[in-house]
Amino acid sequence: MTNAIIIEDDRDIAELISLHLEDMGYEVSIFHNGKKGYEKALKGKWDILILDINLPEMNGIEICRNLRSKGINSPVLMLTARSEEMDKVLGLEIGADDYMTKPFSVRELIARIKAILRRIEIDTKTEIYEVIEYQNLKIDKSKRKVLLGGNRIELTPKEFELLYLLASNPGVTYDRKSLLNLVWSYDFEGYEHTVNSHINRLRSKIEEDPANPDFVLTTWGVGYRFNEN
Repeated sequence: MTNAIIIEDDRDIAELISLHLEDMGYEVSIFHNGKKGYEKALKGKWDILILDINLPEMNGIEICRNLRSKGINSPVLMLTARSEEMDKVLGLEIGADDYMTKPFSVRELIARIKAILRRIEIDTKTEIYEVIEYQNLKIDKSKRKVLLGGNRIELTPKEFELLYLLASNPGVTYDRKSLLNLVWSYDFEGYEHTVNSHINRLRSKIEEDPANPDFVLTTWGVGYRFNEN
């Protein structure tokens, strides 16, 4: 069964989303307080987190940042208001997988959730055993697993997709806009810095010296590429 957690202080919105997810067989937990929702998110294994930004006691940006820093890599879909443009950027930069702007269509929200889970399910259940190995780095697409020197490295869904895309095309330089379109699947025009943040976080996890990377390289003035040597 798919487990979802909704952290949203608007009770009507939370209940509406929950009803639709439960109709599809999801097991849903709802929290209207940011701090309590965060504490619960730390304790469970969630297939999807739906996270509002404006929350009492602890806002969605803090929750997402803290979850990622503690190795909680479940997909996060953030809910924002139209006036929170900077919060959208921050949400994506700290590891959110997608966002929806209020007011939104519940049908579109459910479609976004399904798309996030479908990408992960396809990768984890595919019968094709596809593994990329470079030096001491091993990327297993079917299991969505990354090993560095035999030790598992925990990546968020977007970090994994970003690494896999680059590593499966070594030497090919992708500009930031292309990476946004290919990895996030939406046209996040103006959010190119999101790519920089994810690259920096990815390097901090897989590179011995993030300032002088061996795997994910910078093509100055253009974008990023995976080492082909």
